[in-house]
Amino acid sequence: MIKLEKVTEKTFKKILSLKVTKEQEAYVSSNLVSLAQAWLYYEHARPLAILLDEEPIGFMMLDWDEEERTVGIWRMMIDAQYQGKGYGKKALQILIEQIKQDNKFDLVNLSIVPENQAARNLYRSLGFKETGEIDDEEEIMVLPLTEGKEAIK
Repeated sequence: MIKLEKVTEKTFKKILSLKVTKEQEAYVSSNLVSLAQAWLYYEHARPLAILLDEEPIGFMMLDWDEEERTVGIWRMMIDAQYQGKGYGKKALQILIEQIKQDNKFDLVNLSIVPENQAARNLYRSLGFKETGEIDDEEEIMVLPLTEGKEAIK
């Protein structure tokens, strides 16, 4: 069973050891960089372990901004050996459902490297749409949670 859990002392080292495929390294920062950024931006960063039962198999980091009513998916990765099994999609479905239940947000956003077609297809399958905006050479996608919230604030 897939579940999301805050990165803790128990999962920290395992999260650091998770890796994407060689080809995907250009698409996502390492978990070490992400966890360092989570420390720097601790007011908004939410680093999460993606667990299969109790085993960390992936990592997600959110930009949690209740004031702006927006959650950004800052990072998302599944370890290479667990890819292609639907775990990433299930983790995102769980995340989206949790965000909706919080009832504090109008929009989920993310950015993707344009060449990362697998990520684009995954996010589209969950209802994300391209905005046409580019930020730091990455394409912005959004998932409105409330009526009339199609663009990034």
